[in-house]
Parts: sequence; C-alpha cells; structure tokens
Amino acid sequence: MKHEPLHINLNLNVRGLKPSATLRINELSNKLIKEGKTVFKFGLGQSPFPVPESVVEALRQNAHQKDYLPVKGLYELRKAVAGFNLRHQGIVTDPDDILIGPGSKELIFLLQLVYYGDLLIPTPSWVSYSPQARIIGRHVHWIPASPDNNWRMSPELLDMVCRDDPDRPRIVILNYPSNPTGNTYPIERLKLLAQVAQKYKVILISDEIYGMINHNGQHVSIARYYPEGTIVSSGLSKWCGAGGWRLGTFSFPPSLRWLLDAMASAASETYTSTSAPIQYAAITAFEGNPEIDEYLKQSRRILKALAKYMTDAFEAANIRVPQADGGFYLFPDFSFYREKLNQRGIFTSNEMCNAMLNETGVAMLPGSEFGLASGELVSRMAYVDFNGAEALKAATGEWADKKLNSHFPELFCPKITDGTKSLVNWLKNL
Repeated sequence: MKHEPLHINLNLNVRGLKPSATLRINELSNKLIKEGKTVFKFGLGQSPFPVPESVVEALRQNAHQKDYLPVKGLYELRKAVAGFNLRHQGIVTDPDDILIGPGSKELIFLLQLVYYGDLLIPTPSWVSYSPQARIIGRHVHWIPASPDNNWRMSPELLDMVCRDDPDRPRIVILNYPSNPTGNTYPIERLKLLAQVAQKYKVILISDEIYGMINHNGQHVSIARYYPEGTIVSSGLSKWCGAGGWRLGTFSFPPSLRWLLDAMASAASETYTSTSAPIQYAAITAFEGNPEIDEYLKQSRRILKALAKYMTDAFEAANIRVPQADGGFYLFPDFSFYREKLNQRGIFTSNEMCNAMLNETGVAMLPGSEFGLASGELVSRMAYVDFNGAEALKAATGEWADKKLNSHFPELFCPKITDGTKSLVNWLKNL
C-alpha cells in the first residue's frame, strides 16, 4: 500500500502542548523548596551519582576543543560506542552505523521526523514519546499493558495491531529497564517481540538508556534477536550520571544506514553536531576502565537496595508495586485506598498526586502522564533524591563487604526513606 506524504500543521500540533511533565514537576519542587517547604523529590529521574572522575578529567583535558565535529559524531567516539556494544551485548556495530546526538531524546525525535510511520508504544510509556509524535503529526497507537504482566508489551497485542495493515510503516519503541515501571523483559518475551517485529518489518527502537543500571548487571538487548531492524538507543545520562552533558547514541544495523543518513541530513540543518568537548570526554566513558566498572557495580547495589526498601514498605501497606529490575523508578498502585481517597474527592491520579504533594511533601508524577486512564490511581516515583557521591563512598568503604540492607538507605538516603514513610503514614491515616 502506498502512503501519501503527511502535511503537518505545526500550529495545531503544538497548541495546548504542555512542557514535559518530568521537567514541570522538578521546577515546581524547586520552587516549593525555595519557599521553605519540605519536599521529597520523587518526580525527575536524574541520576544522583557524580560523573566518574576519569570522564570528568577527560572533559577537562578537552575543554579547548572548539571545532565543529562531523554531523554523525566524532569517529573515535563512534568507534568506542561500537566497542561498548560488543563488550556488553555481543553486538557487532560498524562505527559508520552509529549516530551521536545531543541526547537520545533528540535522536528519537529526529527518527520520528524523518521516517513516516505510526508510533507504537506500550501503556505506560515514557512521557515524551507520544508528545514528540504529536508535534510531528504522527499517529500513536498505545498497546495496553497491565500490572498482571508487570506492564510489559504483549507480543500478541503487537501482532494484533500490525496484522490489519501488515505493510504499513511503523516505529515500535521498547524501553527497558522501563521508565516508568523499572521492570525489564525476560529473554523469551524479547524473542517473541522480535519475531513480531521481524514479521511486519517494523523499525524497532530499543531504548536501553537504563540498560547499564540493570540492578543485577544482566541487561539483554533485543537487537540480538532482531538485528536487521533494531536501532539501539543509549547515552551518558543515566548510567554515567551525565544528564546535563546531553549526549546520546543510536546504533543502527547496516540495512538501516539509509535512515541514519536521513537523520544526519536533518541534524545538519538543526543542531549541526554535538558539543565537541563532551564528545571527546565520552570516549573515555564508552571505552570503560576499572574505575567505571566499580562505579557501575556500586551504583547498581545502591539502587537495588533503595528499590527493595520502598517496595517492602509499600507492599506492607497494601500498595501494589511491580518488580523493579533496573534504573531508578517504581510504579506503585494505590487502588487499595480508592474508597478513602474518593471520600475526600480524589478520583484521578493527578488529583491524588496533588493531594500527596500538598499534604506530605512527596512530589511524583501521575500515571496519566504515561498514558494510563486518569482514574487509575498509579504514580511514578524516581528514587534519586540523595547524595550519590556520599552513598558511593560508603558503599565502597565501610559497606564494601556488607549487604546493603534497610539501614543503608536510612543512613545515606534519608530523603527517600523519610518520603516513603510520610506517604505510607498519610495513606494509613486517610
């Protein structure tokens, strides 16, 4: 079937579009803190850990780099990313099949811009996938998931969406460990999803920005099972603590180099190239070294301990929480308290989060921001409001040979533990 070019009215597509929910909640939290209020910041998912010192030193040594770099990225960096892919996932990537951009968020937007295809994402999904499609004028298909399967995309439902028009161009985004749920995909589920993607020749973006902070260090890329159609998205923001550095990577299969070239053409007319000093410094990050290996090991230990602390506290209070396998998010369901919340005039996740912020200081995002129906009393909580440098120092020092039990979060992540207790007590006293 031939699909006609889409003519976009950008005024209509951006009218009423709000700023990113994660950025809004962070700005509101900071405003309330400046006003002297106690706020527990569970809204913005920003890594609490400092950038590894070897990477910071590489940035210092390259601060003088001022020239425009190639649109596709510094060759030495693309070579380092290819080595990173091979070491961690056994995926062979040619440096010429790698694109460097100012954050993976921008690269995902550019892909949707240059490739005419519907966007397929699970419910729930990260807050920016759908708005990006809306800005560009693409159709979005939400594929419903449920807490019964840990909010994972169903291969059967993906097939059902695709089979009605099997030749229609489509982009599927699979993000795992997931923002907002923290869960990942078992290998068998990845294989089934890969078979469906292969069957309908969809472009699959495997958003693996949290892959390196799988809590057990066991992330598996779906690119192993659908190599010809998968673009692996990564970057420095989550596993390297460098969100503000704005560096993302797309690794393409050779069969999609035409798509990389199209994105590079669009990039050449928009951002030109990614910051030169950041690209040079990123070589050290992607090449890796023993310091970075230890940094990742301890980051995972700390995040896993925090997820367990919060999950245990919530489940003891009848708050259902999917298993967190990586990253720094939980996706608690407060439906157990629906009747009491309703009695207070609280019927939506947005109303619930507003009440919790006003009465407990806990700032988090409602499930409706991630594609869920407004009446589902679910939220996303990012457990990052702590001093990552101090936590790492303790984990590698006095706690190096100890299990990071509940005492560790209480000692080194008090805002997380105090915020959790405040929220649970509020619910119990409704």
